Amino acid sequence: MVKQSGKGAGGGKQRGFGTQGGSRMAGRGLTTRVKTAKGRKGSSTQWLKRQLNDPYVVEANRLGYRSRAAFKIIEMDEKFKFLKPGARIVDLGAAPGGWTQVCVDKINALGTEPGKKGAIVGIDVQEMEEVQGATIIIRDFLDPEAPDLLKEALNGKADIVLSDMAAPSSGHSATDHLKIIGLLEVALEFAGQVLEQEGTFIGKVLQGGTEDSILKQLKRDFKSVKHVKPPSSRSDSAEMYVVAQGFRGGESVPEDSG
Repeated sequence: MVKQSGKGAGGGKQRGFGTQGGSRMAGRGLTTRVKTAKGRKGSSTQWLKRQLNDPYVVEANRLGYRSRAAFKIIEMDEKFKFLKPGARIVDLGAAPGGWTQVCVDKINALGTEPGKKGAIVGIDVQEMEEVQGATIIIRDFLDPEAPDLLKEALNGKADIVLSDMAAPSSGHSATDHLKIIGLLEVALEFAGQVLEQEGTFIGKVLQGGTEDSILKQLKRDFKSVKHVKPPSSRSDSAEMYVVAQGFRGGESVPEDSG
């Protein structure tokens, strides 16, 4: 299923927040207490309490972002400066659409600002509402047909490939790590097919970073490879991101490049 929207939910301008704002949010507001309702598990009560008292959740609701994860891409962009007007983006694991919303604004996908107009295609196996200015494909990225659907929807090369894909947690850290690495591998393979020269790839990993083989591939294919944990990523979460910039596009790597 492909959803393309010039009009629709959740694509308007979002303003007024950056990492400097995020650093101030930690102490903002009063703590909300949550009573354990009859029939509700204690773990559910703890989750609800954390949501209600999370300043990023509050700010996401205020600005109209679909999830607090929107601030992760905002913070990474403030550090690495990859979202620019006119950019063409593929967003893997896009649901519920927070990253897509931010990108639509930053790349001028709606064409409401002077200058170049960007384009973004998102994909997720989960149903999600349309995002104004984006094309959304409801399909498992691991489906053999998915990469071709993305290429067709983008109608050209991409400047940026984003992957926030994650498999459901098994509760076993080693198993979860292997699942994340597997998703990173297929995302990176796809990025190698669609990225423009000098393009950017961003993928989710777990603490401990990428596997040696993937890291070697990244360093071979990109001029700069960094690991980052955005400030808005929960402190008790093992997630990190690899930010690879300057796609070589088949260029040879000097012998002493390490």
